[in-house]
This record gives sequence, C-alpha cells and structure tokens, in this order.
Amino acid sequence: MGHDGKKSAGQETVYCLDARTGKSIWKQSYPAPLVDYLHEGGPCSTPTVDGSIVYTISKHGLLHAYQAKDGKVIWKKDMMKEAGMKRPPEWGFAASPYVLGDQLIIEAGATYSLNKKTGQVIWKSKTYRPAYGTPTIFKPNGKPMVAVLKTDGLVLLDPTNGKTLDFVKWETSYRTNASTPIVQGDKLFISTGYQRGCALFQWKDNKLNKIYENKILSTHMNHAILKDGYLYGFDGNVHMAGKKDFVCMKFLTGEEQWRTTDRGLMIGSLLIADDRMIVLGQKGELVIAKVNPSEFEEITREQVMGGRCWTMPVLANGSLFLRNARGDLFGFHLRQ
Repeated sequence: MGHDGKKSAGQETVYCLDARTGKSIWKQSYPAPLVDYLHEGGPCSTPTVDGSIVYTISKHGLLHAYQAKDGKVIWKKDMMKEAGMKRPPEWGFAASPYVLGDQLIIEAGATYSLNKKTGQVIWKSKTYRPAYGTPTIFKPNGKPMVAVLKTDGLVLLDPTNGKTLDFVKWETSYRTNASTPIVQGDKLFISTGYQRGCALFQWKDNKLNKIYENKILSTHMNHAILKDGYLYGFDGNVHMAGKKDFVCMKFLTGEEQWRTTDRGLMIGSLLIADDRMIVLGQKGELVIAKVNPSEFEEITREQVMGGRCWTMPVLANGSLFLRNARGDLFGFHLRQ
C-alpha cells in the first residue's frame, strides 16, 4: 500500500506485484488524505491475505475486500462513517484487519466484527480511544478472546459478541499505544514508548493479574518478538532524545539479558526466522544477527537503502522485501 504524497486530492493505492521481478500485476487506487502528522504520512496498516481475498484499510478507514488474483473489489465499507467519526483518529487508521474464522476484526475506536464475506457488522464493542496496533487472539485455557491495546489501555473482548471481559488501564504520553499485545498460553505482554515501559499479565480467576511491570523495554511502534522464552526489541523513541537501544529481556521475569546501543539500529523493526534476527534500522541499515539471549551476536550488516524506514520488513520464500517512506521497494534473495 502507498500514497502519492499529495496533501489535497491525494490517492492511496493497493499494489499487487510479482515477488520475483517487482512487476505490477494489478493495482487499485482511491481518494485518501495523507495524514502526515510528524511523519511523511500515507497508509499505516498492512494488507491481510486470507485465502483468495485481500483485505486493506486506508488511513481514513476505507475498508476493501479484493480478489487476490485480479484486484476485483468484492465489497467495501467506510469504517469512519460506520463508527460515526467526523475525522480520522489522530494518527489515522493503523491497525490491520484481523481474520478470525468467518469474522474480520477491525479497529475503529470501538472494535468491530464483520462478516468477512459481505462486510456486514456482526457486533461492535464498547468505544475507547482508538488503538494503533492490530488486535490479536488470546487463548488462556483454550478460551479465545480478542486482545486490543487501545489508547486507554488493554482490552479483552468476547469474540462471540464483543463484550468487554477485562480492562487494564495503560496510558502512554502523546496518546501513542501503537503496538500489538504478545501472547503465550495464559500470559499477555504489552509494551509502549516514551519510557512507559512494559508489563506481563496472567489470566487467572477470570481477570488479568500483573506479574511484573518495568521500564527495560519501551517499544515505540514496532513490537518486540518472543523467541524461546526471551523478548527481543527496541527500547526508545523516534522523536525524543535519550536511549535508543536494542534489548533482550526474559519474558517470564522481566529481567534484562543484554542491551546494545547501535546507531545503525536506532528504533527500527525486527523479524525472527529460525535462529536468525533480521533487524532494520530506521535509516536503512540491515543487520543479520543470531538469536542469542547471552549477547548480541552480529553476523553481517549492510546499508541497503536510504530515507526513513518504518515499514515492517516482509520475509517470504527466501526473499526479503523492504520499503522506505518515500516509496522505494527493494527485494533481496537471502537463500544461498
């Protein structure tokens, strides 16, 4: 997804490209505001692929269901209108559509469940200040719940009717709760920036019980990744002075394992594949490192592109796809 950069009469476009060559297969465009508050603007969510259908949501809440093969519009829905909003949220619609069985979970202040085949509303949750991270599923003891980190705090919803099952207040400076909760079993981890820090909760006695809270890991936009009992992620903020470190922390206890200050990796994004970390700094430096809770063990690094790099990398079939804020798209073959 991308935007043409025009503040007035601008357009967003959804692209389908050949992964081997970058050649365009189809594209669909529609009018959309840039919403460039403190950054270049353009879409903040990512497309969600479910079988033969691709779901996208624009910066101003225009939700589309496309046929993956040719881009034909199956249905569309204006979520800003549906939610009764007069304007988009402060940072725009940023949460990606989440598929749950026959439901499509959409964040629009309230959390909505739509019929993924038709776009018809199934249920609507209580309204909170909007979330900027994508909802996820939490299954303590096998019971599914929808977990959403709203600007007001952490919300657990019943996926059958949208009823709030629990709420934990969690507010961050500048109204930027912009990460997705991380779940494992009956435990749920959240982290936000501006030195708000992180916390781990356990579902017990039909409520969330806090195990720990600390300021070791404050993730601004891209959440940490859990691997073999350890969390790896960025601690710090893009727009503020102070620490901008890459950190490893023990998931169950909140103990710091190691911390590295690396100017090339300041506040970027992260993937983990097998025993490798693929780390992209916001200035376009790419680092491959071993997953190692004992130390930061770098294998190789390269300056792969310029510009601001906030878009999450995508790894598929041995290829890595990277994009910067000005719209340059790169594909790299990682297999030898």
